[in-house]
Amino acid sequence: METKSNDQQIIERIKFLMDELRYRQVEFAEKIDINASNLSKYLNGRLPISSALINRIVVNLGVSKQWLEDGTDLPFAKQIVPPAVSVPTVQLGSQGTPVYDIDVTAGSMPRATMFTDDRIVGWVDLPDMGPGNRIIKVSGDSMKPVICNGDYVAIRELTSMQHIFWGQIYVVLLDDYRLIKYVRRNDDPRMVTLRSANKDYDDMDVLRSDIREMMIVQQILHLDTRL
Repeated sequence: METKSNDQQIIERIKFLMDELRYRQVEFAEKIDINASNLSKYLNGRLPISSALINRIVVNLGVSKQWLEDGTDLPFAKQIVPPAVSVPTVQLGSQGTPVYDIDVTAGSMPRATMFTDDRIVGWVDLPDMGPGNRIIKVSGDSMKPVICNGDYVAIRELTSMQHIFWGQIYVVLLDDYRLIKYVRRNDDPRMVTLRSANKDYDDMDVLRSDIREMMIVQQILHLDTRL
């Protein structure tokens, strides 16, 4: 049985989500709480796309239903708060996600010198963290109450800034600043809007061309340690 054209478009958007979020089929199935073999059948067109599947993706991943169904709107139209976890301490050794002696909101260190091995101070074993993720510290109150002074965040570098998940929290590297903000769509396609969670801070509009690197915040950590 051939997949309806609209179903095929939804399948392509689901595959886009899997690629951008770096989930394998089994991991994606776990995130939306369905059987992995059934997900495979959906993606292969052997099962018609159901409203139940769409609703699971919308609810569990915070995806825009309008975008998933017809491609309009944005994949993540609302501000998304990454999951927060409490971690007892940083472990010595080399198991888990590396913790770097970096305050992401202090200074303007270029990316090339941020994640060197000599800056690793320990490791934290986190669920759902794949290779390439790193943990860094945040200071200041611009993202309070979502991220508080002294919290840590697990981040993943973007391979391309072509597809930004609007409403997600990113670490943004400019020539003179390192910022952690919600990244919002701007009316001018050459620009993006950086928004704080703390309402006392104004929005910042920056040119895309001025952004040197972007790293998506995967998880917020409350570590019971001092580095």
